[in-house]
Amino acid sequence: MADPALRRATYEDLFALPAHVVGEILDGELVVSPRPGLAHGAAASALGEELGPPFKRGRGGPGGWVILDEPELHLRDDVVVPDLAGWRRERMPEIPETAACSLAPDWVAEVASPKTAAIDRTVKLDIYAREQVSHVWIVDAGAKLLEVFVLDGPGYRRVAAWAGDAKVRAVPFDAIELDLALLWSR
Repeated sequence: MADPALRRATYEDLFALPAHVVGEILDGELVVSPRPGLAHGAAASALGEELGPPFKRGRGGPGGWVILDEPELHLRDDVVVPDLAGWRRERMPEIPETAACSLAPDWVAEVASPKTAAIDRTVKLDIYAREQVSHVWIVDAGAKLLEVFVLDGPGYRRVAAWAGDAKVRAVPFDAIELDLALLWSR
């Protein structure tokens, strides 16, 4: 992605960005995206609201997860901000009292938007694979589409995709039925 002759982005470059953007360092390059639109935010919020009680709290589900909105992940030289990320409690028994986390999550959800979809599906997916993130979900609110990927060797294999208002059981959260209509409702 980055031209090796160019200066690699640093964490200080992120601090220089205005507050109304999201900055990441991906393969040494500073990647700046506008704050997510409201439909994007609504889909991400709804997903967290649906997964939180059964998996974070153990209400109506097995519990055993830490799920965070937009955590700042420091994965080697990359600084990545997924829309949602989850860690199994046995890997993250306590949430660190730091601004960022260097422990790769077990699950990531990226809500694709016209400005971020290509990055979400390429460089970020490669970073997650390198860091052994077991499951990645790509949520496309505009297309009303959920794609589920499972780490398979050095890369991901798409194991399921659903569109519209389907009710689904998607790994690793297949202990509950997820009503996709809730992600798209406005």
